[in-house]
Amino acid sequence: MKRKSLAHSACPVARSLDAIGDWWSLLIVRDALLGKRRFGEFQQSLGAARNILAARLKKLVACGILEKVAAPRGVHHEYLLTDRGRELGMVLLALRLWGAKWLFTAQEREVLIDRMSGEAVGLELRTYAGRRVRPADLALAPKLLHRVKAPSERR
Repeated sequence: MKRKSLAHSACPVARSLDAIGDWWSLLIVRDALLGKRRFGEFQQSLGAARNILAARLKKLVACGILEKVAAPRGVHHEYLLTDRGRELGMVLLALRLWGAKWLFTAQEREVLIDRMSGEAVGLELRTYAGRRVRPADLALAPKLLHRVKAPSERR
């Protein structure tokens, strides 16, 4: 049974998963963040079948996450991350940190560090004013709906 598209869902998580939710797409974005640009580079890294990789690349381009451009030399083309795609890096970092903490033993675990200081890095939520916030402190603000006046209310 084919899954109904969530593209028109009011939930940002559902729309995001509809755009990039399968694991091949996230791994393509991961590889693009690491500098891969060509179809063959993605295929070699991921081991994905050509048809699956081609379909995922096409979807990522259609969603505005990757841009397909002509290679500097030759007849080939490359896939470059857009600003939208680069911002997915934060999502992948969050997944990496979560996975390292919960899916690996302490001996297997990688530690993400700052290149300059060597300090371990983590993600945290902050208000725009800079106050640290825990997930339990969050609430969704109601949507601002534009009230349309009924014809009898118009002046």
